[in-house]
Amino acid sequence: MIPRQIHLEQLTDRLVNFPVVALLGPRQVGKTTLARQLAAQWSGPVKHFDLEDPEDQARLTDPAFVLRPLRGLVVLDEIQTRPDLFPLLRVLADRPDTPARFLLLGSAAPELMRHTAETLAGRVVFHELDGLALDEIALVQANADWLDDRWLRGGFPRALLAKNLAGSREWREAFIRTYLERDLPQLGISLPALTLRRFWTMLAHYHGQTWNGSELGRALGVSDKTVSRYLDILEGTYMAFRLPPWSANVGKREVKSPKVYVSDSGILHSLLGLGSLDDLLAHPKCGASWEGLIVREIIRRTAARRGEIFFWGVHTGAELDLLIHQNGRRLGFEIKLTRSPKVTSSMRSAQEILGLDQLYVICHGTGEPWPLAEGITAVPAIYMASPLWIP
Repeated sequence: MIPRQIHLEQLTDRLVNFPVVALLGPRQVGKTTLARQLAAQWSGPVKHFDLEDPEDQARLTDPAFVLRPLRGLVVLDEIQTRPDLFPLLRVLADRPDTPARFLLLGSAAPELMRHTAETLAGRVVFHELDGLALDEIALVQANADWLDDRWLRGGFPRALLAKNLAGSREWREAFIRTYLERDLPQLGISLPALTLRRFWTMLAHYHGQTWNGSELGRALGVSDKTVSRYLDILEGTYMAFRLPPWSANVGKREVKSPKVYVSDSGILHSLLGLGSLDDLLAHPKCGASWEGLIVREIIRRTAARRGEIFFWGVHTGAELDLLIHQNGRRLGFEIKLTRSPKVTSSMRSAQEILGLDQLYVICHGTGEPWPLAEGITAVPAIYMASPLWIP
């Protein structure tokens, strides 16, 4: 087991300040394990309900009767399966002295759980749990190749920590099937599993590119609105994400469509049929795969939120892989799958047009950061796991 101390501390703090905390993330990413670790250190009584367990479902036939007397920490796992509980939770959260704190575990984003945002407004705070981060892995891994393992296998604990690569691949394939055949229907999403699998696979081939719904729609024989709905579903269940474009108003033809990514690099590689690191390095999407991995890691490390993260590009070719506008600073990130990055004209353009406070070039390899030019620093990806690296 890899400890996730930062998440544990943040959850503890948020439960002090809010009566309801929603811990959200994809299936099998470690939410239940984290909740058990939190429960183990909780000073008062703890009650855990698994809303997919038939026995707990039976106990909650009359939820008000069961939940109202509880004190301390109450954990409701897979809350998206019981939207009828949200009005009751609002009532329980508003009681004087807040006798119970509720930790909700869910596998769908707030946009797919509208009842959460609407019913618990002002009472709930959201905390997202992603795959294992580089700094979390670095604490326990002595193997010098752990970064490539994380890249190839992805961040799901069971995929990353499988005894061998074959076991990791088998787990990821089973995860994809279960997600399509069981998880989505439980959310009330009735789509043929084969159709969404085809779209997901096509999205893997568009990973790191700007979104073109019309092109994908033609390939699938559906409208662009339909493929946009498919993307909304994948994004709402943490299987994909969009990076919006930044407009600098420079009078040039800027890219206006978002970039799209498959969230987890291991799932991406399974969808692309890549079995080994050699297969990955020889594949045309190799560079885009590396970019997606590092983009997620930077966002996680900087704690950047929606509305603070963008990419930038113009149709003449200049671009920036990631722009973070946070606390009055503009930080740029270029991501290169090389050990010896160089300053390019595109970097210079981004630096000048966007008014960057600092531009980081994240590359492969080991060692410490080094300056490439004024305001431009090369950072080996493995150094991002160090507590010394603060963008």
